Amino acid sequence: MTKMTRRLIGASVFALLATSFAAAQAPQVVRVRGTIENVSGSVIDVKDRSGAVMKVKLADNAPVSEVVKASLADVTEGSFIAVTAMPQPDGSQKAIEISIFPAGAHPPDGFRPWDFAPNSTMTNATVGNEVADKEGKTLTVKYKDGEKKVIVPADALIVTSKKASLADVKAGQKIMIFAAKKLPDGTFEAPNMSFGDYGVWR
Repeated sequence: MTKMTRRLIGASVFALLATSFAAAQAPQVVRVRGTIENVSGSVIDVKDRSGAVMKVKLADNAPVSEVVKASLADVTEGSFIAVTAMPQPDGSQKAIEISIFPAGAHPPDGFRPWDFAPNSTMTNATVGNEVADKEGKTLTVKYKDGEKKVIVPADALIVTSKKASLADVKAGQKIMIFAAKKLPDGTFEAPNMSFGDYGVWR
């Protein structure tokens, strides 16, 4: 083995170890769903769907939103929505819940698997056209990489959100946190929070 080869192998091993170390040091990011058990200042105890209690600290200046009931009539052409759904044999998506983003709120769009239930999906997209029928509505929603047909049955949950504060958060409410960071002491830091009594656990 030549000196140059040994150097190349050594450099490759070092790079691999450095990458592995960085990955090991990167904070774990999780999605938090559950019921609020207790609120103490900016620290919230959350019982998740498995029954485990997680201690969550809301980051300074983190946005807080209350999820509230809306209606299917509020879903109109041009609305930016998040659709929790189950795929159908014909390739369409049957909505379980539609969350209407407030004006000006536009998180990344797209279609992806979701963890609400086995095989469930999430679509962040803009409503193109809609057709009313006796079952509810059928929507065509569009995102940068394509579009989906969404069937909205009459029993689908329709929600939106409004600005709130930590002072509005109470024990017994449902909570949803995207991308909470697990800290070395086992607590979680929340960069945002949604709460409410309707639909937020989706």
